[in-house]
Amino acid sequence: MFKKSVYSFVTAMVVAGVGSSVFAAAEASHFTRPANVPFPADNAMAKERIELGKLLFFDVRLSKSEQISCATCHDPKKGWSDGLPKAVGHEGRMGPRNTPTILNGAYQQTQFWDGRAATLEEQALGPIQADVEMNMPLDELIVKLNGIPGYVKLFAKAYPGEGVTKESLAKAIASFERTVVSSNAPFDRFIKGDKKAISENAKKGFELFKGKGGCTNCHDGFNFTDGSFHNIGLDDGDVGRYKVKSKEIFYGATKTPTLRDVTKSSPYFHNGSAETLEEASTVCSSGGKNPQARNVSTALKKADLTREEIGYLADFMKTLESPAMKLDIPTKFPK
Repeated sequence: MFKKSVYSFVTAMVVAGVGSSVFAAAEASHFTRPANVPFPADNAMAKERIELGKLLFFDVRLSKSEQISCATCHDPKKGWSDGLPKAVGHEGRMGPRNTPTILNGAYQQTQFWDGRAATLEEQALGPIQADVEMNMPLDELIVKLNGIPGYVKLFAKAYPGEGVTKESLAKAIASFERTVVSSNAPFDRFIKGDKKAISENAKKGFELFKGKGGCTNCHDGFNFTDGSFHNIGLDDGDVGRYKVKSKEIFYGATKTPTLRDVTKSSPYFHNGSAETLEEASTVCSSGGKNPQARNVSTALKKADLTREEIGYLADFMKTLESPAMKLDIPTKFPK
């Protein structure tokens, strides 16, 4: 995260009339994506792995009903989410939470709203097994995939000597998911010096976002998330991270989502209760939906923003929308 002390120091220099170029460079660096997408050493980036993972991601045969794929809930046309308040999976069963986008998951330190998976490899197998999602026992799926000669050949090319296993299945899907990243948005051009890349209202929104609104307390850095967990006072009975780590600081707390391409992934929050950016911004800038709820995050700031200022915040967040990822969605699968 951008160190508050550094930010304050450079700001003071600007106020004093010196160091504005230093400040601009520091801010640009803070909000600029790293040069490379991180891949783990035991699952290095390879074209064969990414292509295999893409096929698996879109293949409905990974589900018990053969009607649901990973892409059913993580639809590239819907911001890699599904546009529903809560996920709907096997036989129409409703899941407990909103489907989080997988966009920029490669940069996240934990996965799922409650952070129960430490890696994308671990995350990839969760929905396959969940009875409210794809409802496919992994042992059964591995037998099934080993019975498809086309997949056996592709796994042999992507992971020589490993075969079709739970581990190689997870690694292949994760390899594809690491390619699902945001691209150059108007904000990115703005932060690099093109002051005409976003509107004047969006610029006002960015200043509110960093300042009065207190948004960077949680949504900071190039991915606009601190990667941490916060209770925003939805008070809906979901204990969040507390189920994973039973410490009071995690009660009701869920992971801060990225704001990249946020315009594409409504509704918002872990329970899908906010339909618009304006509604979500109002909740977060009011100290939470219910500021008196148990363990509401101290990062939330009661900013008393006007309706006009809320509109400016929304205008700013719209500048984080990037062009759609160039993707050839598979229509034919291995036999």
